[in-house]
Amino acid sequence: MNSTLYTPPAQSIRAVIEHFAASQPAQVFVRFPETGEQLTYAQLLEEVRLYVGYFAALDVKRGDTVSFMMGNGKTTLLLFLASLYAGCVSSPLNPAAGPDQIEYVLDHSDTPIVFTSEAFSEQVKAAAGQLERSVEIILCDVDKGPVWPAGTVPAQTPTLTVEAGDDGLLMYTSGTTGRPKGVILTHKNLLAGGMNTAVAHELSAADRALCVLPLCHINAQCVTVMAPLASGGSLVMPHSFSVSSFWGWVTDHGVSWFSVVPTIISYLMHHEGPLSGDALKDALKDVRFGRSASAALPPALHAGFEEKFGIPIVETMGLTETSAQILSNPMPPKTNKYGSPGIAFGTEIKVIDDQGREQPAGEEGELMVKGDCVMRCYYKNPEASAEALESDGWLHTGDLARLDEDGFVFITGRLKELIIKGGENIAPREIDDVLYSHPKVIEAGAVGVDDEHYGQEVVACVVTREAASVSADELIDFCRDKLGKIKTPKQIFFFDDLPKGPSGKVQRLKLVDQLKARQSI
Repeated sequence: MNSTLYTPPAQSIRAVIEHFAASQPAQVFVRFPETGEQLTYAQLLEEVRLYVGYFAALDVKRGDTVSFMMGNGKTTLLLFLASLYAGCVSSPLNPAAGPDQIEYVLDHSDTPIVFTSEAFSEQVKAAAGQLERSVEIILCDVDKGPVWPAGTVPAQTPTLTVEAGDDGLLMYTSGTTGRPKGVILTHKNLLAGGMNTAVAHELSAADRALCVLPLCHINAQCVTVMAPLASGGSLVMPHSFSVSSFWGWVTDHGVSWFSVVPTIISYLMHHEGPLSGDALKDALKDVRFGRSASAALPPALHAGFEEKFGIPIVETMGLTETSAQILSNPMPPKTNKYGSPGIAFGTEIKVIDDQGREQPAGEEGELMVKGDCVMRCYYKNPEASAEALESDGWLHTGDLARLDEDGFVFITGRLKELIIKGGENIAPREIDDVLYSHPKVIEAGAVGVDDEHYGQEVVACVVTREAASVSADELIDFCRDKLGKIKTPKQIFFFDDLPKGPSGKVQRLKLVDQLKARQSI
């Protein structure tokens, strides 16, 4: 398939919106399934200009930070894109964050204004009330827009130029260790992230994405918003993921691809809808591919999904610090390797040892990445920026990896998540993959806990299918058969849900905290 991509020169999101509003004004950019509304590219430009006029009336200027905390919807998308169009820095807040982290992010980001829905208004007000400076809080309906202060009249849209190197997005990492770091991404970074996705997946203006991940996460921002924007395509944006509505959204709105996380793939696998077998595959025959990111996709889950739904899943990898995607498996029918997030698209990569020497194929080391998508810096944190970014532009990912002879990357773990048992390095992902291959397991997360004999011991936390009858001993025996004694969890703990970030990635350190709270360890 030949892509008909608009490849923007070193410009801004503002320039891209204006380009498509002029060149294909009637083309649909987004549909909102709960309300039935849609916006063409011409309407998108009109709406973001109106928002920018309100920003100006509220004295929100170019370079200011604009924050929002709410679920997905028309308002959320317009706030995100209008902030970029206005030359402001968009800084979404994660509703799943605790009060201390929300307060820290509000303070650290220097934001003068926060847009929030009624559902999260008390959280925002409580956090803002702890600050020494004032923050304006504006209530919003996710579908109908902000409730602008009485008497506010939108000013004329300011005439300004937004450059490629201007800051566009301030995203805070999950903060599983210490305070979260604020990642600064420029317009050039954001467009590169979108283009890396568009090129890897051969997107064109005819493609339509389904966005079920929250707009407070880089995957939604740079994959299912920026990639369609960069390629002149479109998207469908429901309020949030729903296992019972997912395939209806796909078929009703002509979705050709979707980006999800392994947790969602697992829930779709274990949900029985009205169709099955060949009838289900026939209903989904126009879907080109699904895309998995944000966490490792267990090979058994990967193969099972493709068999059940007849849709190829393309495993990928990205970071907040790289405007999302850095690696992807090639599009079918090209080689696609289970267990690998693929090869480099739009980036350079290498694997290094602890002395900084590049490793040959097959040898493990830290994955490094370089490209236009790599962040400018960590906000107000020069020490962390210097630690992560080399002077020549290479970024330390913190991921352990090896390359095969074909250039495919295999992630073996996180430097900070390795379980070290009696001197043996154990990657939690290897244990997760085995547990995911059990037919009754929906979610799994292995962690290391303190042990007086081995230093650390392996335990695992799982979520099972509804009404599934499976014992801890059965799962331990299952792991022992596939992993051997050393890597097999000593204990299995059952959860209703595992703690996850907004992308669906299991947060292992929070798992350890929850186990301690249970007094299980």
